[in-house]
Amino acid sequence: MSRDLLYELIEALTILPGVGKKSAQRMALFLLDKNKDGALHLAKTLEECLAAIQRCEICRQLTSETVCRICSDESRDSYSLCVVESPSDVLAIESTGGFKGRYFVLMGRLSPIDGVSPDDLGIPDLLRHIQGAKIEEVILATSSTVEGDATATFIKDHLEGVKVSRISYGIPIGGELEYVDGNTIARAIQGRIVI
Repeated sequence: MSRDLLYELIEALTILPGVGKKSAQRMALFLLDKNKDGALHLAKTLEECLAAIQRCEICRQLTSETVCRICSDESRDSYSLCVVESPSDVLAIESTGGFKGRYFVLMGRLSPIDGVSPDDLGIPDLLRHIQGAKIEEVILATSSTVEGDATATFIKDHLEGVKVSRISYGIPIGGELEYVDGNTIARAIQGRIVI
């Protein structure tokens, strides 16, 4: 039986997060029928990225350079380090324009059940980097899950002589309390600040 490449493409597109069979089918048909130039550009760019993208040797962010653009930017605050779980967290924080320091990307969070240890996350490298780079403040921006909290606590417990802060949890701007879940409200109250 011969292979049908259309169905292989649809199946391949379903590996993307949030893309089911119907969405994959629409994407495949659009690329093959309506935008062949776009499809070629996508294929070429993806192939180049797979060959060239690596982790920054300083912060572990994904980059096509040895050192990413954030770590090589002399204008950034080199005394503040934000520790995040994934490259998408860096992109989210950068899109706000509210943080001008540097990052360290763990590429996950501690999870003994799944076999994810501090070494898997590069935490020993993080601790050496903090000591060697004369970091004054470490901002722990891990997720507000049990594993994210455990990761933040583990890192905090292994730091000395540096200010350690945790990102706030709370009510989104414009959010109404009646629509916010109880855990978020409780965390917002616990993390309140004096005004």
